[in-house]
Amino acid sequence: MYASDWCGDCRAAKRFLDSHSIAYTVINVDHDAEAEAELLRRVGKRAVPQLVINGEWFQPYRPGMGLLYEELQQRLGLQTN
Repeated sequence: MYASDWCGDCRAAKRFLDSHSIAYTVINVDHDAEAEAELLRRVGKRAVPQLVINGEWFQPYRPGMGLLYEELQQRLGLQTN
């Protein structure tokens, strides 16, 4: 997960992944200039959180909507309620 220290949606994504016992690695774009450059190259902007699932980049939130729980569940192959 590409994330930053200040990002509330990043914290929500981490809580979601933790609650489903899904392993992940945080790549903090605030502290890693190469990661920030990769994020800009792939996404075109400094938008976090970004998940890379099976090589596919996915932004699990929308401004004003917050974390997209159902879409995240689908992409991770989790059962929806």
